[in-house]
Amino acid sequence: MFTCAHCDAQHLKWSGRCTQCQKWGTLLEESSGRSAKASLSDVAAAELVGFGDATANATRFSCGVSEWDRVLEGGLVPGHVALLSGEPGIGKSTLIAHLASGFAPHGEVFYVAGEESPAQLKMRFERLKAPHAHIKLITDTHVEAVVAAAAAHRPALLMVDSIQSLSTFEHDGAAGGPTHLRAATAQLVALAKQTDIPVIIVGQVTKDGSVAGPKLLEHMVDTVLEFRGDTRHHYRLLRATKHRFGSTHEVGVFEMTQDGLVGIANPSDVFLDHHESAPGTAITCTLEGARAFLVEVQALVNPSSYGTPVRRANGFSTNRLQMLLAILEKHGKISFAGQDVFVNVVGGMTLREPSTDLAVCAALVSSRTEKALLEKTVLYGEVGLGGEVRTAPQEKRRAAEAKRLGFPNVVSAKDTPNVRALVERMRPQELPLRVAKLEISK
Repeated sequence: MFTCAHCDAQHLKWSGRCTQCQKWGTLLEESSGRSAKASLSDVAAAELVGFGDATANATRFSCGVSEWDRVLEGGLVPGHVALLSGEPGIGKSTLIAHLASGFAPHGEVFYVAGEESPAQLKMRFERLKAPHAHIKLITDTHVEAVVAAAAAHRPALLMVDSIQSLSTFEHDGAAGGPTHLRAATAQLVALAKQTDIPVIIVGQVTKDGSVAGPKLLEHMVDTVLEFRGDTRHHYRLLRATKHRFGSTHEVGVFEMTQDGLVGIANPSDVFLDHHESAPGTAITCTLEGARAFLVEVQALVNPSSYGTPVRRANGFSTNRLQMLLAILEKHGKISFAGQDVFVNVVGGMTLREPSTDLAVCAALVSSRTEKALLEKTVLYGEVGLGGEVRTAPQEKRRAAEAKRLGFPNVVSAKDTPNVRALVERMRPQELPLRVAKLEISK
């Protein structure tokens, strides 16, 4: 049997290229030596344990980072195994440095440094001004040595940076292969469950943003955390895609500063900083987990200098932008032919939910007509292919967040049933005399 070192696919015979991941030279022959199978009579029966015999420890250990504790609903639990993933340079090592420093009240922290030397780590902790007297470094990258050290000294927390740097004596080959990742993670999970030591594992990601290595890694751990953001901006989002000890509805927001990562309690205040009402700008309320954010959407519509107009979006799906433009032309009777269209979400945020469609449409129409929306107005609603505007989920939470930040005017599916109504209300000559929730500033 041959196994691909990149995607862990199995093949009956060797070939130069893996048919699953299309990588060349990655097929390796598995060891043919197998232990003799024991007969059923030689196997001891498994011990049965009832729920009455199990002691539930509901203690949660705060890591001293408020946004991390928010996502984990209070912190780590005994025997907790968390996998933290993110792109290179996004701030994973900085985040776990803050976590290691904030865990001081609970005892010693073992930090497995597989990618940096002790001198480099010391420089980072000193730059972050993070206490590190309680942190012990492990530079051995063999998982057996790491597990033995943790089992002997019983630290309060074990951190591994990163799992791709660990190897095992059980398998040949370089560290980072599927077999090494699977075996190393299995031993760390077994250590956590047997000793109640929380373990935080840092993992790299692939080009498409998924955790590098077999998908089995995400099934083995208790919590999978994604740390994402635009490296060109200062803001980062931490969300849980899997959490066995709580919900995945919370999201943490950080700002990268010279002193490291700083949690943001009120993200809307940051994303709306320096906002001014101008043609092509609109404010929407988006939900990230259980938190509501007010975000500014900017649009620029300009006559094209080329035969084929440009359609670009930053922080918004380009395919969805093309769809909204077609809807506005078909049902809103406003043409974007021969116009370059650019859409940008301020602050490096990425809008994924369809409820932000209405704000994008309003920004596009505002830029096309060169008329600004009324100040202190928030728009949200999903736009369908028929031009209809559909109700956004959890409207009460969105309206409450808008009111808290001083935005009294809310435009949604209740008063704007379709994009035609949106376009008509944005024409100055057709505005009603009464005060509407959406108007054009003169």
